[in-house]
Amino acid sequence: MAFVRAERKRAKARIGLVGPAGSGKTMSALKLAFGIVGPEGRIAVIDTEHGSASLYAHLCEYDVLEISAPFTAKKYLAAIKEAEEKKYDILLIDSLSHAWAGPGGILEFVDNLTEVKNKFTAWREASPQHNSLVEAMLQSPIHIIGTMRAKTEYVLSEDDKGKKVPKKVGLAPVQRESMDYEFTLVFDIDRDKHIATSSKDRTSLFDGFYEKLEIHHGELIRNWLETGVEAPAMTAAQQPEKTAASSTPETGQEQIGAEKPETSNNNLPAITAEQMKQLEQIIADTDTNLAKFLRYLQVEKLALLPAERFTWAVKSLELKKDKTGTVNNASTIVSALTARNIPFQVDEQAGEIHATPSYQDTGAKAFLKEQGFKWNPAGKAWIKQTA
Repeated sequence: MAFVRAERKRAKARIGLVGPAGSGKTMSALKLAFGIVGPEGRIAVIDTEHGSASLYAHLCEYDVLEISAPFTAKKYLAAIKEAEEKKYDILLIDSLSHAWAGPGGILEFVDNLTEVKNKFTAWREASPQHNSLVEAMLQSPIHIIGTMRAKTEYVLSEDDKGKKVPKKVGLAPVQRESMDYEFTLVFDIDRDKHIATSSKDRTSLFDGFYEKLEIHHGELIRNWLETGVEAPAMTAAQQPEKTAASSTPETGQEQIGAEKPETSNNNLPAITAEQMKQLEQIIADTDTNLAKFLRYLQVEKLALLPAERFTWAVKSLELKKDKTGTVNNASTIVSALTARNIPFQVDEQAGEIHATPSYQDTGAKAFLKEQGFKWNPAGKAWIKQTA
């Protein structure tokens, strides 16, 4: 037993999309999927929404498997296995909520069993079924995107004319608590404008994200997934040779064609001198820490960056460069708070918006600071003047 240098391995996408009905989860999932696998990739969709997934066939080519009630974990497991056997590149599960709260789902299974057994015994039988579905998703050799409905409620917000109107907002996903921990990325999608925000992001690509999900976001995710070192395969015959990465990134430049570090793919051509200059300029413009960025790219020097990763590297830097500044439009702020599920109230008389995120929600508080909110200890709320 010994500690070894941590290296991010190449991985498969595990993405969750959460939103109320009508927020555009299916379309967003398909756009991400197409961006991740590209025009040559094969996309499969598990449809529990009465054929709704087929309504978007104009976006890209994909195959659909419709599942009807009862929505047992066994049906989901069989569908995942079929997608793997038919060697699809990515699988969309639309929606995972039915496996939990739909007819024949885990909650109904527990309710039915409770009629003849106690609740503890019922959950002891139900939990392994749910866990087997989660494990199948995590261990799958293909990319997986799962959509989840959000519990909804209505809040009063101000429209463009200054009138109070009821607005439907999404809250927690209709799934077992902490299900979102299983994903690498989780996006919450607003119902009105279909704007996505990242509530969980292990990639660090979508910090402060507030946009509609598009195909190029899937491409960004794909490039991130492919930049890690090659993960060991399951069989000895397929295992790659061991590599030894240098522990100290260098910031100097090197002639194109120089020897690449063992953590990169030696068969890939490196970027050109002109591309390297372009990256250096964006790094300077965005005040990016070069040493940290090199570690993020998994290379020792910019000159050794594989050419096929150049576009992804530029987009990663531009995401930082293009982060929105302070928003002053009241309706835009309201939309942003709603999309991020941050509780708030509008005080029309005072011309203020009062936001009250939970004490533990550090991401929400950081966002509020960026948008010019100030903490008011007396009112125990974050307040922004809009008038």
